[in-house]
Amino acid sequence: MNFELSADLCALRDKTRQFIAEQVIPLENDERQSHHGPSEALRRELVARAKAAGLLTPHASLEMGGMGLSHVAKSVVFEEAGYSWLGPTALNIHAPDEGNIHLMEEVATHAQKQRWLRPQVAGETRSCFAMTEPSPGAGADPSMLTTTAVRDGDDYLINGVKWFITGADGANYVIIMARMEDGSATMFLSDMDRPEITLERSMDAMDACFTGGHGVLRFDNLRIPAADVLGEVGKGFRYAQVRLAPARLTHCMRWLGQARRAHNAALAYTRRRQAFGKPLAEHEGVGFMLADNDMDLHTARLHIWHTAWLLDQGEKCNFESSRAKVVCSEAQWRVVDRSVQMLGGQGVTGESPVMRIFTDMRAFRIYDGPSEVHRWSMARKLVQMADKAAEMATGSAA
Repeated sequence: MNFELSADLCALRDKTRQFIAEQVIPLENDERQSHHGPSEALRRELVARAKAAGLLTPHASLEMGGMGLSHVAKSVVFEEAGYSWLGPTALNIHAPDEGNIHLMEEVATHAQKQRWLRPQVAGETRSCFAMTEPSPGAGADPSMLTTTAVRDGDDYLINGVKWFITGADGANYVIIMARMEDGSATMFLSDMDRPEITLERSMDAMDACFTGGHGVLRFDNLRIPAADVLGEVGKGFRYAQVRLAPARLTHCMRWLGQARRAHNAALAYTRRRQAFGKPLAEHEGVGFMLADNDMDLHTARLHIWHTAWLLDQGEKCNFESSRAKVVCSEAQWRVVDRSVQMLGGQGVTGESPVMRIFTDMRAFRIYDGPSEVHRWSMARKLVQMADKAAEMATGSAA
């Protein structure tokens, strides 16, 4: 892997960094925000600014109106966008839309792309991904799906409840994961303005950076024509992996920008703040935290770039994306936590952006699979690889 960035990518990185600094960060205190994220009006203004700057939806294909960035290029641009909690919304690379755009590009039919994907890439619409359910339904274990899809003539009837559905409030369309009568899973597409879809409530959450918040959705005999099945019937779990492996990594990219910003705030503060006769940064305890932050940031970036490079080589990266997700979510959280500590009183008040980053980021260790589930999955795969290697060695010896 070559770590040298091309001149074009460096120029795009710098352009994104300048855009975030000049066009996005000044809107962070805009009143058009709530505990459930930026309002639609603020989102549209941010999107318009990104479009004018030529930075809208950079990860989408050229055919759909994006820039067609590679995974490595995305890792550079997404980190810069993530420097502000409004940056991913502005560039139209926020969750869940970024993952849904990738999935739709890979799986949707031409007609489905024209109907749902193209306006989304243009920043005109939003989407949500309905998989997570309240107990005893699917959570970290998607095989526990309780939402059902029953064939009715040429259509399917969807019934069930989903919760913690990011972006549900105000989304234009939804991708629904449902269990078939044979126990398999299928993904379905639907417009959200259907009477059979009810947004029961928006859930209160620690984070406030996702437009549309996190909603509870109920589907009551939602009729889906066969033409609106996403991909093939019965392959929903396979498509979930198509979506989730890159989506885990793009979470890491965006949150790396936030962690870097928290570190920069702490570094600037500890250089100027005096205590016991010298700047805080010159005290060993504080200096060690600054050094640890730098190591965690660099480690996270290397995991991201390596996994992105593997994805660009055509690898599935289910193992590597799990590893990167655990390493990055925990390393970036440590960076933010240390930054709060170094900032002292300013770190726990709105005097610094770090308090906001702290409350937004904690859930990252849970989103797209808790660290414990990824570790368990990795351990199983490590044992399987070791067993396979042992079998091959035994066969060669024989």
